[in-house]
Order: sequence, then C-alpha cells, then structure tokens
Amino acid sequence: MKRIALGAAAVAAIAALALTGCSSGGRGGDAAPSGSAAAGFAADAAIGVALPDKTSENWVLAGDLFKSGLEKAGFKADVQYAPASNTVAEQQNQISAMITNGAKVIVIGAKDGKQLGTQLQQAADAGVKIIAYDRLIENTPNVDYYVAFDNFKVGELQGQALLDGLAARSGHGAPWNIELFSGSPDDANSAVFFNGAMKVLQPKIDDGTLKVVSGQTAIAQTATQGWKAENAQSRMDSLLTANYTSATIDGVLSPNDTLARAIITSVKQAGKDISTFTVTGQDSEVESVKSIMAGEQYSTINKDTTLLVEQTIKMIGQLQKGETVDVNDTEQYKNGVKVVPAYLLKPVIVTKDNAAEAYANNANLLAIVKAAQ
Repeated sequence: MKRIALGAAAVAAIAALALTGCSSGGRGGDAAPSGSAAAGFAADAAIGVALPDKTSENWVLAGDLFKSGLEKAGFKADVQYAPASNTVAEQQNQISAMITNGAKVIVIGAKDGKQLGTQLQQAADAGVKIIAYDRLIENTPNVDYYVAFDNFKVGELQGQALLDGLAARSGHGAPWNIELFSGSPDDANSAVFFNGAMKVLQPKIDDGTLKVVSGQTAIAQTATQGWKAENAQSRMDSLLTANYTSATIDGVLSPNDTLARAIITSVKQAGKDISTFTVTGQDSEVESVKSIMAGEQYSTINKDTTLLVEQTIKMIGQLQKGETVDVNDTEQYKNGVKVVPAYLLKPVIVTKDNAAEAYANNANLLAIVKAAQ
C-alpha cells in the first residue's frame, strides 16, 4: 500500500476527481449508488483526517496524500495522527476537536475501531459525515461509508500464496509444517485478513496437507498486539524453541510485511534455512520488496495508497455537492450494528515472478525490482 513519492500529476488527478465526482474507472468494481445523498456543504469546508500512527509507511504516505489532495481540491485539510503509544484517548480527542472546529467530513483510520462510539455520536449530532478509511469502525450506527481494499480477498491471496510458496520452495511434498500469525486484535481488519486466509488454508489443515505443529490456529492465539515487529519476533522465537528444535518449519502465514520481516529474522537467528522457507506479507514495504527480490520473503500484497486516498477524496467531493456517493459493496462489512456501505478496491498479490508487472506504475519499487534482476 505504498507509493513513496507523489508527483504533481497524481496530486492533480486526485484534485480533479474530488471536484468532478467522476468514475474511478472500475478500480474497485462497478460502483452502485449508496442510497440517499448528503445535503452538501461549502466547497472550501474543513475536512478532518484522523490516522492511527506513523509506525507504518502506508499511514505516513496516506497523511501526505490527504493533505495535498484535499488542499488542491479547495478544502481545508486537518490531518492528524494519534501517538504511537497505542492509547486511543488522543485520537478520540482529535476527532472531537475536528467536530468542534467545524469539519464537515472526517476520515478515520481508527486507532481502535471499537472505542469511537461517543465521538461518532457527537459527529452525527453535528451533521458530520464519517468515512472509515482502511479499518472498519465497529459497534456504532454513525459510520456513513467505508473505503478500503477488499481485505477478505487479501487474506485469500495470502493463503494461496503460502500454499504456492510451500510447493515451490520447500524442496519436498506435503505435508508441510507451518505456523499462523494474525494482526492486532484492536484492528477490525485483522480478523478479516485471517478469515480470508483460513478459507484457503483450513481445508488443507483438515486433510493433512498442512500441519500447524504448535496447534495454535485460533485468532486469539495468533494475534500480534499493536502490529509490532518485536511482538511477532518474540512469538516466533518461542514457537521455534518449543516446536522446531528438530522439526523443519516450512512456512508462516504473516498478515503484513513488518511482521514478515520480524519472522524471517527469528528464523535466521534459529539457524533455519531461509531459502526453503515461505512467509507471506502485505503492503509492499520497500524493505520487503528488497527481501522478495533477494529470495527471502515469498510474497506481499500491493495496495496502492494513492488509489485509496484518491477514492476517498472523490467520495468527499460527492458529499460536498450533495450527490449520491458511489459504493460497490453493501453486504460484506457488518460492524455489529449496521452494514456499512463500502467502496472496495482490488488488491494484487506480488511475488518475485510478477514484481516488475505489479509495480509498473510505481517508479520507486520498480527501480528496486530492476536493480535486483
């Protein structure tokens, strides 16, 4: 979900989409109307963007793109990050301040999607529209739209990539010994990724193709608090010590690139052969693309942040004009209170074999790929 530099043309394209409300060309599927439109608001209104932290490349990039794109479109952009301390209170305070300061729409990449009910009720009372960005906000009726890549599909792609990598890299046939990792339990996406992957992997566990040697297959057992690399590495260290002193570990389901690299570090430090090991990822982080091209990490997912921000700003532009907001999914994302109308973009699996094609429009990552070829 990375694009390290944004050119002037891309900024202009984002601004044009916000001002014209034009179609996004099917990037997330054919759009369908969400239902009733908003009443509209001033073209130079304040727009709040509340993002969770700066610990991941994609969040830093998203903040930069939102600020540039919203301002080019004529809005007043208030982009803020919660601190990396994993406390939710600061983001709650930021959202409340955005409402008080007159924001007409607030885009929220939730620090903890289960703890924003009070703030979103405040927003609803003030007539502020809420767009959940990348992470679904749960247990409240006051989420108007959700924009993200198709996260269940991400999980399915990761599960299939793990199977493909095991067959290609392990040097032997089934059964293969694997372990499972999932994301932070305070991120609603974690379960969606994991469930998508398990749709692919569970039948193979059941028929003996895959063996989870530790027996840890429940999401509560596989979770990585805070999406922190050190937590993933510590758990992997423990799994290797307890289960793989003599057994071979063939692969690991990792939900993102940061955790994948931590898992690889653990496997290396345990003296295991990384060339026959398969680990998945997500986000196309620079270091993981390098790792893939070096033959270490097997796969990642390309989720282009530019496209996600572009779609979000387009939706804001539609709200500003009082137009019907485009969505393409009205069934999948149930937040515990309602089904949130969503616009889903298509993720792309990336391995060493298709990296040049996958990053053809990303000069920075394409340069890394070509340098390694």
